[in-house]
Amino acid sequence: MLSRRFFLAAALPASWPAQPQAATPAEAPRGAGVNLTAARDSAEDHRIAPRPLKFPRDFGAHLGTRTEWWYATGALRTGDGETLGFQLTFFRSRTGIGNEDGGRFAPRQLLSAHAALSEIRAGKQRHAQRLARWNEAPDAPLAAASVRDTNVFIGDWFFRREGPVEASRYHARLADRDAGFAYELTLAATQPPLLQGEAGFSRKGPEIEQASHYYSDPQLAVSGLLWRGQRREEVQGRAWLDHEWSEAYLHPQGAGWDWIGMNLDDGSALMAFRIRHRDGSALWAGGAFRPAGGAARDFGPREVVFRPGRVWQSPGSRARYPVEWTVDTPAGRFQVVALLDAQELDARSSTAAIYWEGLCELRDAAGRRVGGGYLEMTGYASPLRLG
Repeated sequence: MLSRRFFLAAALPASWPAQPQAATPAEAPRGAGVNLTAARDSAEDHRIAPRPLKFPRDFGAHLGTRTEWWYATGALRTGDGETLGFQLTFFRSRTGIGNEDGGRFAPRQLLSAHAALSEIRAGKQRHAQRLARWNEAPDAPLAAASVRDTNVFIGDWFFRREGPVEASRYHARLADRDAGFAYELTLAATQPPLLQGEAGFSRKGPEIEQASHYYSDPQLAVSGLLWRGQRREEVQGRAWLDHEWSEAYLHPQGAGWDWIGMNLDDGSALMAFRIRHRDGSALWAGGAFRPAGGAARDFGPREVVFRPGRVWQSPGSRARYPVEWTVDTPAGRFQVVALLDAQELDARSSTAAIYWEGLCELRDAAGRRVGGGYLEMTGYASPLRLG
């Protein structure tokens, strides 16, 4: 199934995008084998501890760490005013296989990707996923991630960055015949990166080991093309990017998390999360708020409170997800309201997880819309396991 999907471009409708240049020697990070060895031997790349983030290097992969993701979400508008939610995430996992003498063909790294399109008007979500091993050979891998800058791909799916550090332009591309959708999007920075936590060092639990290096690119201006079946449309919108890498993300008692990344209509940016115990209570929390043109305010673990509201039960997994929340932060009280209840993703074929991730509206305490973005809820179908 997965190997077949790597070469779907040849079987797609003629109006769909052809195989992208990112999967050719000119564009893909073909020098990844040398960089993999260097990164594996780098003490800094293994260690998650407070340090200044260095760009463009930290836009790239950190192959010595156990878990990493580039996570783009946002809202799109078609020419006839239809609202859509989109998500594209690339995950990298260090396997621990072949660290000593496994040879060039040892699968030291796994790459997976999730993509989704939430069609609010139709009340449905399309979802696709991929999984691939990445080793140091052959010379033209089916999947790889550059350590120099954001440039990650699996077959003909890719996500990559170009331009100055202060003016990033991300390019995303995927096509999946089974799910019936494809898109080519450009995500252009309108603000500098938002360093989460302590200058990019984000605590995720009561012990120092539970942490990640983490930055966001909020308020990304999106433009591009969308295919649904044979229909080709121009789209525009607003997006949020998260890039995180960690060695021990979840506390042993943690079951999962609730997270929001919200672009406010006035140009501000809000991120908030909580890590949950297995009984549903909060184990840790955090977040940040940055007003348009202002300085970011980091939230401490006692300053963020998630209160669940209306619950939707998945007919597939039977998991029960709060699809409305009240979130209290130092920046104010907000309401998070899903624009579509059925935004659960079954990713057991790639990352062995079922989770809810979808487009939501952000409202103030009086119920007025102030923005929008994505809500992610993990660990509801079963406790999440990372690494």
